[in-house]
Amino acid sequence: MTVPQFSRPGAIDLSAFRPQNPPAAGAAGGLPGGAGSYAFDVVGEQSLRVDVVERSMSVVVLVSFWSATAPGAAEINATLTKLSTEFAGRFLLAKVDVGAQPELAQALGIPQVPLVVAALRGQLAPLLQEPLPEAEMRAVIEQVLQAAVANGISGTAAPVGPPVEAMVDSELDEPEPRHAAAEAALLSGDLDTAIASFSEALKSTPGDAEAALGLAQAQLLKRTRGVDAVSARQNAAQRPDDVAAQTLAADLDLLSGDAEAAFSRLIELVRRSAGDERDAARKHLIEMFDVVGDDDPQVMKARQSLANALF
Repeated sequence: MTVPQFSRPGAIDLSAFRPQNPPAAGAAGGLPGGAGSYAFDVVGEQSLRVDVVERSMSVVVLVSFWSATAPGAAEINATLTKLSTEFAGRFLLAKVDVGAQPELAQALGIPQVPLVVAALRGQLAPLLQEPLPEAEMRAVIEQVLQAAVANGISGTAAPVGPPVEAMVDSELDEPEPRHAAAEAALLSGDLDTAIASFSEALKSTPGDAEAALGLAQAQLLKRTRGVDAVSARQNAAQRPDDVAAQTLAADLDLLSGDAEAAFSRLIELVRRSAGDERDAARKHLIEMFDVVGDDDPQVMKARQSLANALF
């Protein structure tokens, strides 16, 4: 997909929407809360395109880029989640955990987190980077909605999930995650440090699923760093049985959010190859499963296809 960039011409300028004199806390700018949740998680570029970009053509979508290691991120999400219920569909809240999806942050060019942007007609415009009092956040949202109406966006969204319970204090005071340093290195692009940290964690706790996921993501990003995607795909097209060419192309498929294409590419390679080449393709495919997660339906389907290709 073509990912919208912050510098893209025509983006609606929301930088002046932070009010100088925010209204009193009781001056609610939204409608009474409806039955259901208006906040959801974005997972992968396909979700970004469908759930954010396409929806933003008719309704305002606020996108919160956050990480468990970013100070203030949980507070921002808690306030925005509460306000999304209060405004009852006048805007949707999309939450992107860039700690778990560094490739998405890299594709979008996210400078740092937390970061909240407004998505209007497929354009992303930066809005805020730090927690605000609820009344001030409400006023910011009201002005975003006014700008949206001026640009022909006045839709109201239906709930996207079951009702969200009120945020409790324990959610705002989450303990420091076990892999905070490794995740911070991954987010900052220090891939060697991230790989070393996650590898060390797996040595200590071999069954650590979080460390395995982080390691797989860091290794994927390192394998594709600096690669010319067009040339790599052309090379793969010209060398259908070259394991190195096909695994690199599969990495690029996965990085772009097309896990199905990535898996299919290597399953077909396993099917038509033999010996060491077949084993190399199989092992690479299994590493890619770790990036996506064993509970993902695409992974479960691909595992069955791999078994059929092997036997």
